[in-house]
Amino acid sequence: MTKNIGEISLSDLKSMSKSYGGKRANLIAGNASVRAGVASAATDFQAINNLPFTFSIDLKQGKITDQKHSGRCWIFAALNTFRFEVIKKYNLETFELSQSYVFFYDKLEKANYFLNNVIRTKDEPVDGRLYSFLAADPICDGGQWDMIRNIVRKYGVVPSFAYPDSKNAENSTWIDDYLTSLLREDARKLRKIKSRKAQEEARKSMMNDVYRMLAIALGEPPRKFDLTLTDKDDKVTQEFGITPVEFFEKYVGIDLNDRISLINAPSEDKPMNKTYTVKYLGNVEEGDPVKYLNLKIDEIKEAVIAQLKDGHPVWFGSDCGKFMVSKEGVFDREAAGYEKLFDIKYEFTKGDRLTWHDSAMNHAMVILGVNLDKDGKPNRWRIENSWGKDAGNDGYYVASDSWFDEFVYQVVVDRKYLPKKTSKLYDQEPLSLEPWDPMGTLAD
Repeated sequence: MTKNIGEISLSDLKSMSKSYGGKRANLIAGNASVRAGVASAATDFQAINNLPFTFSIDLKQGKITDQKHSGRCWIFAALNTFRFEVIKKYNLETFELSQSYVFFYDKLEKANYFLNNVIRTKDEPVDGRLYSFLAADPICDGGQWDMIRNIVRKYGVVPSFAYPDSKNAENSTWIDDYLTSLLREDARKLRKIKSRKAQEEARKSMMNDVYRMLAIALGEPPRKFDLTLTDKDDKVTQEFGITPVEFFEKYVGIDLNDRISLINAPSEDKPMNKTYTVKYLGNVEEGDPVKYLNLKIDEIKEAVIAQLKDGHPVWFGSDCGKFMVSKEGVFDREAAGYEKLFDIKYEFTKGDRLTWHDSAMNHAMVILGVNLDKDGKPNRWRIENSWGKDAGNDGYYVASDSWFDEFVYQVVVDRKYLPKKTSKLYDQEPLSLEPWDPMGTLAD
């Protein structure tokens, strides 16, 4: 047995207690934290006052959306950028697209993608790292921009009235659990089948079960629907029997091929100006793989500002749990003053956080605005979240520019907002990252 090398002795405890109790600041901080909670005690209201909800570029959006008890942020964020175009084009007060519609087909495609990955990895040990990773959460709620693109290209989108949320979309725990168990049993069955033809027959039968479960839990999605839009001036637009793909092409009108993912991952293993993909990450079998272009943060911000100036919001992914003041709707290291409260200093660089598993993109939101100072430089950003109007400032958040630098990992912009030389970098053949790489983390 290995000899203990660093036990905590009783004298160590006595010394720790003396060090804590001997400082007045510790006692004050402790009293505040115990009674009000750490988050409240750490909040620096002067820092919050330095981040007002005023912006020199400010795009107006419809009513705030709410993903409720589900990990659908990436879907909500994407559809919030899409609905903005509909609202602006048709002069609407507000408008919402069906997140549940995309959710249904993402689950269906992820299940199929997993079963195909089971076949691809048939020689991997069940207790090995790769298969264990794939089977851990095969149809998780989270996702990536390119996965949205794959779904929308194939299935389109529909207004929320054409396919409203079910209880199982609002709280996806149960359908996720039961579908996951079914898929793991299916994986075992597939591995026992030797013939490729027999595997394919089994996969199709298994997918029939998946579709039935999703249709029962979420409702069967519409193939066509009728549309009536009434604008601010009571002008009515109507269509009958329109398909979801036709609706996206005509009413949203975004060229998804031109919307590309830029990341800022300044770690030693990911050189800048290179493109990356992640092994075994995807949803639609025949769809595009996930692909990122790694750029410096200032280049990313220039592209975001250019798109905002042109009147279009920006999908982005960040580590939203870091230095968030939830009640006031603020993302800022000074405002969420945990370092002051605990008298510590976090010294990781952004690259260090990725390398040492301290941070990763875990939540997608929308950038709707930015404030530029007298020199034209950004100092704060306006963010639309999908946690309902009771979160943050009526559903909106403000992020300091320094927080953007540290905790924003990905943005999606039209490549026309990049310099031509930079845009061409995206066309490189991507380097492949392992499935468990931080850049493979899904926003939920």
